[in-house]
Amino acid sequence: MINRNLIRLKIVQLIYAYYQNDGKNIDTAEKELLFSLSKAYDLYNYMLLLMVSVSRYAFEQVEHKEQMNKVGHIDEPVSHRFADNQFAAQLENNKQLQDFVETKKKTWKDEITYIKQLYADIVASDYYADYMALDEATYDDDKRVWKKIYKNIIMKDERIDDILEEQSLYWNDDRDIVDTFVLKTIKRFDPKNGADQELVPEYKDIEDQDFATRLFRRTVMNDEYYRSLIERCVKNWEFSRLAYMDVIIMQIAIAEMLSFPQIPTSVTINEYVEMARWYSTPKSPGYVNGILDAVAKKLKHDNIITKP
Repeated sequence: MINRNLIRLKIVQLIYAYYQNDGKNIDTAEKELLFSLSKAYDLYNYMLLLMVSVSRYAFEQVEHKEQMNKVGHIDEPVSHRFADNQFAAQLENNKQLQDFVETKKKTWKDEITYIKQLYADIVASDYYADYMALDEATYDDDKRVWKKIYKNIIMKDERIDDILEEQSLYWNDDRDIVDTFVLKTIKRFDPKNGADQELVPEYKDIEDQDFATRLFRRTVMNDEYYRSLIERCVKNWEFSRLAYMDVIIMQIAIAEMLSFPQIPTSVTINEYVEMARWYSTPKSPGYVNGILDAVAKKLKHDNIITKP
């Protein structure tokens, strides 16, 4: 789940904080990087648990209505379809998710007010109405309705941001990326796998974890060289007038160009131009793109890098 886009994002944030703290301890900063990445994986599990919590609440509501029917307080049909959703039941029984709850002690029990609000939004939606109107609901129907709910209701719900901010300072910046992996997880679920269904792993492989630590250390340890390359390639603009975040973004990009020969230069440039779009000034993407392109051409001309 922790892909290279998320790693790049975390390194930009951590390098910025590292220099703000006068670059005191690279080992401590590296530990902070790995910790922040692990917190992103915690958020992935926590958002999966949100669907479980809503399903449990739905079951409680069905039981309550049935009890009210029995004692004559209401007289209305009660459907178990959403409460007994097969995908949600499989997710609740998932062994990896249960391990997360056991080890991290994270639940949505303290957010019952929000769970009620979210459930009300779901019940009022067309996705819920269309699902409940089906003559019969298959496992694929059960999975499909949760994918629609997550994509169109949960992902757009800004109330979650306040809850996540209270839980962890790391989480709000991670939510967009984590949400995409939750959707992928829903798609991957297969009833044949039962409770043993594999969730998205924390790291795809050991190379991605190595990518994080090596990129961070190379960026810091060679910062003067990388900044000298930037300064030599700045045209019609004084180096000192560049936005500080732009310099950091370009410094990391150059470290990636030089440290990972298997990553095409164009991919690296595009990734960090996009980073500038989100984290710096409106003009930054143009500056970052132009300067990094000039640095890449110089490095190729000098045979320092030979990749495409």
